[in-house]
Amino acid sequence: MRSDRILILGGTRDAREIADELVAAGRNVVTSLAGVTEQPVLPSGEVRVGGFGGVVGLKSYLESGHIGLVIDATHPFAARMSVQAFEACHAIGVLLIRFERSPWVAGEDDDWTYTPSAAEAASAVPSGARVLLTTGRKDLQPFFDRQDISGIARMIEASPVAPPCNWQILRERPPFSFAGELTLMSENAVTHLVTKNAGGTSTNAKLLAARERKIPVFMINRPSKPVVRSFGAIGKLVSAVGGVLSP
Repeated sequence: MRSDRILILGGTRDAREIADELVAAGRNVVTSLAGVTEQPVLPSGEVRVGGFGGVVGLKSYLESGHIGLVIDATHPFAARMSVQAFEACHAIGVLLIRFERSPWVAGEDDDWTYTPSAAEAASAVPSGARVLLTTGRKDLQPFFDRQDISGIARMIEASPVAPPCNWQILRERPPFSFAGELTLMSENAVTHLVTKNAGGTSTNAKLLAARERKIPVFMINRPSKPVVRSFGAIGKLVSAVGGVLSP
């Protein structure tokens, strides 16, 4: 009989909702958080904080913790963790499934330019632009290095680097409203939006506001991840867990 203990690789709102539903259904769940976010909103069930120590450390945790199923519910751009989860689970025969939100798709009234990386997005922003940058705290430097552009870099946690005088750090936690995003863009004379294609509904209001104000968007494409059985709806994933864990 396969162990019914579930490890959720979390740190996202989706992961919290998955954990809450599985715990409510009586499942034995532990959610892993990287420990980057200060005062995170915790999910139901057991929680562990901190890294595993690469593939070797994750394999050891899965074996010692008697994990029967891993649910990768990390951010769409957390490619390194997804690769490590794939390699560790494959090596010791632990089941792995993924929750994968649908990416955002441009509408006919949108002006999007797709880029493969934050660095290329930073290079593509035109001189004189006033940018709303929502790529998180890890991809700031290419934009800060541009002395001919300015803007607001919005993130949840503190910036790891001090912003230059032409940039402002705005610390806010989603979800964001359409009205709030319109106000932010208007009051700060934003001319361009740079964001990652995270998908989901908690941060898509910025895209609707950009469409309303006819602001061009530089959309950073998602990194590739190992192919595993994936679900785009939390309800479907939760419903499938029983079958996945059946002997």
